Amino acid sequence: MKHFLLIYVIFLVPALVFAQPTVPGSEALGSWNITVTIEDEELENLGLFRHGVYTDEGFPAWLEVKLSGFSTFVGYYVGYEGSARPISEIHFDEEEQKYHFSIPPQWMDINEDIYFEFALENDTLEGFKVLDGNTLHFTGVRAPSLKREEPPVWGSPKNLLDDNMSRWIIPQNNQFRMADGVLVNEDIGGNLITNERFDDFKLSVEFRYPEGSNSGIYLRGRYEIQIADHYGMEINDMLMGGIYGFIEPSVNAAKQAEEWQKMEITLVGRHVTVVLNDIEVISNRPIPGITGGSLNSNEGEPGPIMLQGDHGPIDFRKIVITPSAN
Repeated sequence: MKHFLLIYVIFLVPALVFAQPTVPGSEALGSWNITVTIEDEELENLGLFRHGVYTDEGFPAWLEVKLSGFSTFVGYYVGYEGSARPISEIHFDEEEQKYHFSIPPQWMDINEDIYFEFALENDTLEGFKVLDGNTLHFTGVRAPSLKREEPPVWGSPKNLLDDNMSRWIIPQNNQFRMADGVLVNEDIGGNLITNERFDDFKLSVEFRYPEGSNSGIYLRGRYEIQIADHYGMEINDMLMGGIYGFIEPSVNAAKQAEEWQKMEITLVGRHVTVVLNDIEVISNRPIPGITGGSLNSNEGEPGPIMLQGDHGPIDFRKIVITPSAN
């Protein structure tokens, strides 16, 4: 009889889980690509700047809404800067059909939590956030799966380095320059962005940095591969070779500062593989969404390679990209 009851319970519990009614507000579950409108006055108030290639469409952000247990919504948020931040609870007002949550500031020197409120209509988010007394409106669309039906067929490699930097958009306050075939960034300045946009690709780079430096490479201008002086540090999702704030490398393969290092990156859809100094540190992992500092949140579109110039010095002696031909 005991065995019968045990079997009954084993089969009953999954049935109860799958038979539960739809949770009010569950239409918002999933990942959302967000565009935040920030007017010039608000930019000045917040001490932010608009990158030279940003358009008036706004600043990028990303939101994930998840169900924890039977009825509690939680999630993650990525803003204009910083990493993915956990949301302890996203509240849903069934009468008003509105959602709201708050998160503490991350890198901004403000004393109040950031408040978000939005509604879902025609599968589009419409809402606002209150940041240091400024009300900023935003819209959101569902993030695409980026699933590929066929494996990539690789085209011909392209060398992105030449003496006159012809393959790059030169930013305001540019500190990048070519010296003896090496792309050098010696001071804090604008980010360097390729003229060409890419879908799926393999990227091969060789680089070095001084002690304590910090930089990064943005894939499609949206997903930052961290480059920083992290030799000997404990593994975390902000470590050299990881996807900033999302995916930690399996091992710390960073060399000491001033040494030349190499990285091979393969991006297919939203799946990424990273080989750092001949060690595979990320193996075909899905990138959940955009990282802080992205050019935009249009994940379904091709995007450029962007080199971070606003953090620290770095040299590149090789940047070769092999785009998918299909």
